Amino acid sequence: MSGAQQRLSQVSGHLSPSKGGRSALLEKHPDDIVVTCALRTAHTKGGKGGFKDTPASDMLAGAFRALINRSKIDPALVEDISVGSVLPPGGGATEFRAAALVAGFPETAAVKSLNRQCSSGLQACVDIANAIKTGMIDVGVGAGVESMSLQYGPGAVTEFSELLESHPESKNCKVPMGMLSEKMAKDRNISRTSQDAFAAASFQKAAKAQEAGLFNQEIVPLDVKWEDPKTGETKTITVAKDDGIRPGVTAESLSKVRPAFAKDGSIHGGNASQISDGAAAVLLMKRSTAEKLGQQIIGKYVAASVAGVPPLLMGIGPWKAIPKVFEKAGISQQDVDIFEINEAFASQCLWCANELKIPEEKINPKGGAIAFGHPLGATGARQVSTLLTELRRRGDKVGVTSMCVGTGMGMAALWVAE
Repeated sequence: MSGAQQRLSQVSGHLSPSKGGRSALLEKHPDDIVVTCALRTAHTKGGKGGFKDTPASDMLAGAFRALINRSKIDPALVEDISVGSVLPPGGGATEFRAAALVAGFPETAAVKSLNRQCSSGLQACVDIANAIKTGMIDVGVGAGVESMSLQYGPGAVTEFSELLESHPESKNCKVPMGMLSEKMAKDRNISRTSQDAFAAASFQKAAKAQEAGLFNQEIVPLDVKWEDPKTGETKTITVAKDDGIRPGVTAESLSKVRPAFAKDGSIHGGNASQISDGAAAVLLMKRSTAEKLGQQIIGKYVAASVAGVPPLLMGIGPWKAIPKVFEKAGISQQDVDIFEINEAFASQCLWCANELKIPEEKINPKGGAIAFGHPLGATGARQVSTLLTELRRRGDKVGVTSMCVGTGMGMAALWVAE
């Protein structure tokens, strides 16, 4: 059997109903890794939104403080904190440790930063879950943060050496994502019309959810300093809602936006993720620990997967990672109620959904990164909060978070709401 046939067989197997997979997921065991609090800050427009003047460390400290206050956890019980972030010099390790201390965690709570690009926030949560599962710690926090306003730009990627430039796949790792996504859209026949329709739906779902207050439970308001670009006056404002959501966006209005990466291209600012600022945090422990501490359990972590794909096809990452997490958990696509798939670009998200045959109504029911932004390191943790909040509101149970990852990777995780 050829590689392509094997892949087709694998995907087809995950699309058919599983035998008892979902019912097994819903069972409760003392050693389950559970979530007792998951929240985020608002996501705001890079360079001009509510957090444009706020350092990543300060957004993170606000999320940490809110996590302590909402969960009522004794901060002294938290043994490790993992923070995903992409852009800070030095990985943000020093300021993230400082942010944990100023937020109220004692010096006994260890902190690390990590960077797996767009999946960093999810990787942080998974690292904490695995540390709990192996007995390294009992209670931990997975988090993510990004200030794209203050740290996004050419300096985020170093120059490649002659050695890296000499290898065809290696040098492809530095091709800008907009350019490679444009090429992928052409090669995979993803029309601009379909991309604009997908993007418009994201805006419409997000605007409707925001108007109905469906983000209020997951967002914690932060008071920050903000400089008025017109007057130069610095004032304190409260940032409590995503400011990139635009009511009234339609496929027709998006069709008039000029392509960003090629004259005859299909990708533009309206059908790609927004440059944004924000933070998110997730509190994890074993079920037995949560019950002992009287913590409210809102969901559990089940499994995660990572996968590599060609660097020039980084957008297909979820297509590779999602079936892997299905296989690990023994379930199928039909067992999942909601998929939170990061909308890096409408082209890649749409292609992955179509190839995996995921029903449209199951994908990002409150919109996604096209509508409210993608603060690189924060998104993976933000998705956990968004997913569990919506699953619980609907009375649904099973959800998947996933994203493509720069340089050619994908990641996915499976969660159950309680």
